Amino acid sequence: MSVRVNRKPVFFYPDPKRVIARPFIPGGPDRVADIARKVIAEDDQSVRDTIYPVLRDFSKRHRNISKTFEGHFASVHDQLVAQGVDTKGLSHERKLLIGAYFTSEYSIESAAFFNPSIVSDPYQGNPQDGEERVIVSFRATGEGHVSSIVFRSGVIDENNDLSFEPAGALVDVPEVVKRHVYDKQTFIQKCRETKVYADVLDQVMDKLGNSFIYGELQAAIADTLQDKTLSDTKREKIKTINWVASSHYEMTFSLDTAISERVIFPISYAESNGIEDARFVRFVDHSGEVTYYATYTAYNGYTILPKLLETKDFYHFKVIPIHGEKVQNKGMALFPRKVNGKYAMISRHDGVNMYINFSDTIHIWNETALLAGPESPWEYVQIGNCGSPIETDEGWLLIIHGVGPMRQYALGAALLDLENPTRVIGHLKEPLVTANEKEREGYVPNVVYSCGSIVHNDEIIIPYGISDSATTFATVSLSELLSELLGRKK
Repeated sequence: MSVRVNRKPVFFYPDPKRVIARPFIPGGPDRVADIARKVIAEDDQSVRDTIYPVLRDFSKRHRNISKTFEGHFASVHDQLVAQGVDTKGLSHERKLLIGAYFTSEYSIESAAFFNPSIVSDPYQGNPQDGEERVIVSFRATGEGHVSSIVFRSGVIDENNDLSFEPAGALVDVPEVVKRHVYDKQTFIQKCRETKVYADVLDQVMDKLGNSFIYGELQAAIADTLQDKTLSDTKREKIKTINWVASSHYEMTFSLDTAISERVIFPISYAESNGIEDARFVRFVDHSGEVTYYATYTAYNGYTILPKLLETKDFYHFKVIPIHGEKVQNKGMALFPRKVNGKYAMISRHDGVNMYINFSDTIHIWNETALLAGPESPWEYVQIGNCGSPIETDEGWLLIIHGVGPMRQYALGAALLDLENPTRVIGHLKEPLVTANEKEREGYVPNVVYSCGSIVHNDEIIIPYGISDSATTFATVSLSELLSELLGRKK
C-alpha cells in the first residue's frame, strides 16, 4: 500500500500523581457507625490535632478538600442516624474529620491512558494562520481497572505538528445533578431491553403518570418494595429499574477548572466499573448550531449499557442511555450531521460486523442495516469503527479497526457514499497502522486503537492507543488515502 503514515513524537503516558478524592466506605453500617462514634468520643483538641494536619496535607492535592469532607459526612449522615449515632451539635471540625475517614484518593490514570478521540475546541481564541485548537479525550484507567474520561487541550499548527498545554496541578470531579424528566413509554422500552419484564415493571409504572421525574420514580419503587409478598427475584428486577433510571443525569464542572483538570468518573451504578471508549464528535445541526456528543459504554462489572454524553462547552454535560435492541453493544459512533434528514450512527451489535443505523431521535435507534463485514486476513476476527465518519468531497471517510491473527488490532479505513452511506465505495485491503516494535508491549499487547480522528491541512490526524497503555499520534495524507480507497492509479 502506498499511503504513507507519519508517526508523531508526541506521547501520553499514565501519571499516578493525578488523583481525585472519592467516597470510601470500609464496611457495612455497623462499621461506619463504629468509626463515627470513635471520632465523636474524642475531645475537641484531639479532633483539631487530627483534622488540621490532614487539611494542610491534602489541600495541596485537591481543590477545596474541606468541601469534599463535608459532602462525604453528609453522604453517611442518614446511615449514622439509623444506627443510633447522635449527630446533633457536632462541631464543623468534627464533621470534617468524620468525612475524612470516609474519603480516599483514587489515582485515575495510574494503569493506562489510551483510546483517544480528537475534536475541534469550541473556543478557538486567536489562532495563528493554519492553526487549530483541539480537545483530546482519553480513557484513563486506575486501580481495579475502573475507567473514566479525561481531557487535554492542544494546538495543531500549519505543519500539522501537535503541542499540548501542561496538565493542571489538580483534578476535579463535577457537581452531579440528577435532574431528568422521563417519558413513560420510552422508559418502559428501555427497561424491557434490559430484561425487566411486565409482571414487575407494571407494578412500578402503574403508580406514575405519562412523564415523571427521578424523585417520583424513587417513591414508586419504594412503595412497591413495601409489598411483603414480593419474591427475592422480583425485588432484584425492581432494582434494575432503578439502575436504568440512575443512568440519566447532568453534571457541571467549576468554571475555574482547566479542561485537563476535569474528569468524568463513574457516577451511576450502570457505570460503576467504568466509562469506556468515548467517541466524541462535533455535531452541526441544520441551523449551524454545534453540539458535542460522545457515545460510550457504561459497565457495571456484569452488564454493558450504551450511553450518550452531550455538551456544548465541556463544562456542563448531560448523560442519557441509548435505546434500541440493535445498539446494545460496544463501539458506536455518530455521524457529524444528519444524513437525508436523519441521525446516523455506525455500530457493531453482533460483535463482528459493522452496521449503520438511522433515527429521527438521537437516543432511540431501531433502524439498522449491515454495512460491512471482515474482508481481509487482518480483520477476519472482527471489524468496527474507530470514531465518527469524517465528511470529505469523495465520501464519508471511516477509520476502522480490524482484529487478525494473534488478536492483533490494526487500523484501516473505509469510504462510504456521501448521499447513501449504506453503500461502501472503498475499503483498504491492508491495514493503515499496526503496532510497531515500540508500540506492541503493554497491558494488552499488539493493539492500536482510536476513538476519533480529525482532518487538518489535508491530513488526517489519528490519535491512537498503544497496547491499552499509552497514547500517540499519526498523520496520513487525506488525498493519498482517498486515492487508495477509490483505486486511483498513481
